[in-house]
Amino acid sequence: MTEASRTDSLRDLEHEVGVLIRRVRKVIGERARTVHPDLQPASYLILSAVAQDGPLRGSELSELFTIDKGAISRQVKHLVQLGLLDAVKDPDDARATLLSATDDAKTRLEDIVQHRRKYLDERLADWSPEELSGLVEILSRYNEALTVSG
Repeated sequence: MTEASRTDSLRDLEHEVGVLIRRVRKVIGERARTVHPDLQPASYLILSAVAQDGPLRGSELSELFTIDKGAISRQVKHLVQLGLLDAVKDPDDARATLLSATDDAKTRLEDIVQHRRKYLDERLADWSPEELSGLVEILSRYNEALTVSG
């Protein structure tokens, strides 16, 4: 590959990643409104993380999303008010609070996941299993290469 064609490929990659990011932002906004009409996209991501990996402390969410604790606290408060998160004192540290997704939130999120998988399956019906796994492998390598460590 020549230097010019590599440069062109990198430019094309940046373009396609930009398209993907815009599409993901739109989907996250749609998913958030499906869970609750007052749910913001950033709060949807927090709720999803807690549902998947919880119970979690706010400090863990702050690290995960590289967002200051105050912003996390405001979003968590809103999620609790919407009935999507439960907050209980950490039995190992009374100063800390553990956050868990409510059963209602888990059900809503699972419905969204099922709908999205069905949608992807329909849209990618003409992709072979090898093409799908190849895309997963390439995206994994891409994400690993861009992961900042340390």
